[in-house]
Amino acid sequence: MILFCIMCVSLLTVVLFVAGDGNPKESSPFINSSSASDVEKSQQYNGKNMALFEEEMDNSPMVSSILSSLANYSNLPQGSKEHEEAENEEGAAPSKKKPAVKAPSLGTLMGVYLPCIQNIFGVILFLRMTWMVGIGGVFGSFIIVFMCCSTTMLTAISMSAIATNGVVPAGGSYYMISRSLGPEFGGAVGICFYLGTTFAGAMYILGAIELLLIYILPQAAIFKMEGLEGADMEAAMLNNMRVYGTIVLSFMATVVFVGVKYVNKLALVFLACVILSILAVYAGVIKTAFEPPVFPVCILGNRTLISKGFDVCAKVIERDNGTVTTKLWKIFCDSEFLNATCDEYFANNNVSEIQGIPGVSSGILAENLFGYYLEKGDFLEKRGISAMQDPEAIITNSNRYVLADITSFFTLLVGIYFPSVTGIMAGSNRSGDLRDAQKSIPIGTIAAITTTSIVYMSAVVLFGACIEGVVLRDKFGEGVNGNLVIGTLAWPSPWVIVIGSFFSTCGAGLQSLTGAPRLLQAISRDSVIPFLKVFGHGKANGEPTWALLLTASICEIGIIIASLDAVAPILSMFFLMCYMFVNLACALQTLLRTPNWRPRFKFYHWALSFLGMSLCLSLMFICSWYYAIVAMVIATCIYKYIEFAGAEKEWGDGIRGISLSAARFALMRLEEGPPHTKNWRPQIMVLVSMDAEHNVEQPRLLSLTNQLKAGKGLTIVGTSVVGTYLNNHAEAQQADQVLRKLMETEKVKGFSQVVISSNLRDGTSHLIQVGGLGGLKHNTVLVSWPRTWKQAEDNLRFRNFIEVVRETTAASMALLVPKNIAAYPSNGERFTEGHIDVWWIVHDGGMLMLLPFLLRQHKVWRKCKMRIFTVAQMDDNSIQMKKDLITFLYHLRIDAEVEVVEMVIYKTLLGKIQSITDSSRGSIRRKNPSNLRSQQSSEEPAGVSVEEKPEEEVQLIHNKNATPTSPTSPITPAGGVATPGSEVQMTWTDKAEHQAAAAHPEQGGIKDIFNMKPNQSNVRRMHTALRLNEVIMKKSKDAKLVLLNMPGPPKNRMGEENYMEFLEVLTEGLNRVLLVRGGGREVITIYS
Repeated sequence: MILFCIMCVSLLTVVLFVAGDGNPKESSPFINSSSASDVEKSQQYNGKNMALFEEEMDNSPMVSSILSSLANYSNLPQGSKEHEEAENEEGAAPSKKKPAVKAPSLGTLMGVYLPCIQNIFGVILFLRMTWMVGIGGVFGSFIIVFMCCSTTMLTAISMSAIATNGVVPAGGSYYMISRSLGPEFGGAVGICFYLGTTFAGAMYILGAIELLLIYILPQAAIFKMEGLEGADMEAAMLNNMRVYGTIVLSFMATVVFVGVKYVNKLALVFLACVILSILAVYAGVIKTAFEPPVFPVCILGNRTLISKGFDVCAKVIERDNGTVTTKLWKIFCDSEFLNATCDEYFANNNVSEIQGIPGVSSGILAENLFGYYLEKGDFLEKRGISAMQDPEAIITNSNRYVLADITSFFTLLVGIYFPSVTGIMAGSNRSGDLRDAQKSIPIGTIAAITTTSIVYMSAVVLFGACIEGVVLRDKFGEGVNGNLVIGTLAWPSPWVIVIGSFFSTCGAGLQSLTGAPRLLQAISRDSVIPFLKVFGHGKANGEPTWALLLTASICEIGIIIASLDAVAPILSMFFLMCYMFVNLACALQTLLRTPNWRPRFKFYHWALSFLGMSLCLSLMFICSWYYAIVAMVIATCIYKYIEFAGAEKEWGDGIRGISLSAARFALMRLEEGPPHTKNWRPQIMVLVSMDAEHNVEQPRLLSLTNQLKAGKGLTIVGTSVVGTYLNNHAEAQQADQVLRKLMETEKVKGFSQVVISSNLRDGTSHLIQVGGLGGLKHNTVLVSWPRTWKQAEDNLRFRNFIEVVRETTAASMALLVPKNIAAYPSNGERFTEGHIDVWWIVHDGGMLMLLPFLLRQHKVWRKCKMRIFTVAQMDDNSIQMKKDLITFLYHLRIDAEVEVVEMVIYKTLLGKIQSITDSSRGSIRRKNPSNLRSQQSSEEPAGVSVEEKPEEEVQLIHNKNATPTSPTSPITPAGGVATPGSEVQMTWTDKAEHQAAAAHPEQGGIKDIFNMKPNQSNVRRMHTALRLNEVIMKKSKDAKLVLLNMPGPPKNRMGEENYMEFLEVLTEGLNRVLLVRGGGREVITIYS
């Protein structure tokens, strides 16, 4: 009666909240505007005062025409649509019009509440609930039930918020999770939910077989258990479960394959069995208050005896004025006579009979209040009765006592019980069949959980108040004539519970085998997991044939385990993980305040969702920490597989929202200041050019980028398109797609950027200026050497290249220029030996040291050794230089060979390099015999001392009586003394030649140089570069890569061709050269 009142109140509440019409609804919210002709369109909009928007009507229909479709959007499941279409195609003639698809019509009661009730009440309630109360006690069991029910209630609240945040199409819980957390989490959790549902089918089948072989038809056992004890009896029982479980699984799979409509028609029958069984239990509880049923339990000492094998619970009885022994005496003694030799424990203890169901008013509740945990093989002992036993005596006749079949503890009870509260998503899984899913799912689910929670909590108290403790702990009812323990409490007969629970478990198994394949089919059709695509296909009516086959195969794994107590914690893990992510989805959407997060269900809060998520995670580890780890590993593997191999989906999920919030937070933090030297790494802007067919001309630039970055830091691959944005936007999009595809091929993780400009020069400049966002900007530019710069048609290209060098210098960015880029290795090549040679001439902040180290992190360059060459001047101590450089590298933690090259003409070379290098980048001290102090403010940084050297020091251009025009002294426009801010770099122009010749009439050798023809003069001026090239060729000819300081361009644009020629001479004959120009800051440090 109590259950009946509870269910009546819940049903009344559901009915009061359910309202809806039966109007048919359209199946799509979109307008097919392509079917209307131009004449029809003109007639449609004529006279409707829409002339202002006539041009918009093709792409943007009027609100009046689209409102009806949006309001009547149908969420009919895809399987139903396919089923209807298949029937129409088979049965209808081609000329007949297809009938309209029937709109969903299920309400809250039939669509959500009753299916949830049926799925929540299950096998655990009938087979393990009384045992849990006996082992854990009323107090401990109540805590378990309260925790589990609270978890499902909090999950239902979160699920209700998600379900009411817009239309819920067919797919139910999987749809809600995947669309809220993204394809990676959705796929991982969807698979876990699928596995949980599949193992639930196995658990229900095992429960049905246990009811059949133990309580309904024990003689049907194939492997006989009579006369066996211990491990042999347990093995026989498990083998029986495996054989019959496989048979029942095959039969159920066949039923589902033949037609799911038969399962749906039987659902109400199975639900009626569940409700009648529970009502029978409550009726039995009420009856025990005034007339308890007679279920005697025989106790020897304080041990519970198996009731089979004897008829009287006594050692001897009085008959015909005499004392005769009973069958119980014969079990424990070697003969039926009173002087027989008996079991020691039997001889020392009395036999007593207690009432198994003392009744709700007996006061037994106090005895059952606390737990009584047992080890495997322990005797079920009656509390409050003393027994005489010798601790050292050998136990005999153990098969005559009721023994604990497993070791019990609190966490085991949690794992076994939790499946009895699952099934809360039965309503959301039917979302495609609901008339108003946004209203039905919250009301029906929460009402069902409330009803079942009240039943479970009251059952814990009533079982503890009505049933004797030893009977509660008797899992299989061996002490009460093999009756189902909960059946002993039922009215009018135990068979009501036995038969009702058998059919309900069979029905739950069929429901699991029906729902799991459809869930797998939904995941497969989403194409988030590529290798599951085959399971998205099915019969012509949409039935998932292949998915059903896989489900039956996985379910067979649970059947082979064969133990209900072992399977229950497994499916608990998967359901708990699913519920955890439902709560996480709701909490994330609430905290991120996504604009689209506007659920109609208002009784939610992120704190409740977070509490539910924490409870789920805690219960996972409480149930079984190793099962929890396995479930998490499975989910993680699926997540990573979808991330790397799955189809890319954009569902507006909360994880994207987290990424956006985290990215914004990180960018704001980066704005606080430049990175420390320890955190500096090349953030590269790769400038590529494309041909007329939009193919990248230097694809190996991206290979080099990948080898430099190894997937770390920022990479932007940019190119420019000539034209205007309005006219060339499609061309720019095509170029962007080409760049993305090439980046994917070369495994470059970064971004592509295409700008449209009137000319390539401005486009490249725009990329350098505006690339990146906030603090996440590039600090290094990678551009290929213009290989054909000497050809007349490529004159503009090399000038653009020089402008790039100038702009990176002005922006304090590093510049990397690979020469002979086509000769650079691809990502698939491997160098098994060789050297990376660094020629360190000008200090560039450590770029030349850092780049080889980064390259050697990649598998292409990993086996190459690093060599560093530096050049000693005539008056330098080369031995000490080498020692200092070795010490410096040691502090930098870089392994490299060191060599100091002595060159007599180094000062001429240095002057030549410094004459074309920006003074802010040169850090090598130069020595001038005169007028140096007068120009120290413009040439040397503060605090640098200047020493005068003898006159025999070689100078390219020198005049004691004139303003210095050596490479260390800039020429002023008026020929006067240079002042800060007015210095001009020396360039390779004819005008400079004549000025230098006029300024040095006394130097005959140099005068001869200037009197030569211009081409010969330029060659002589490049003599130092040629000498250095000879030394590099001698030392590094066989090197896999040569890194070299790149001089800056002349500020005077008249000498650009000569500058390019200088670099050609400097690098001639070398296979792979990387010219490096620092960004004006230190990029490597010796400090930790």
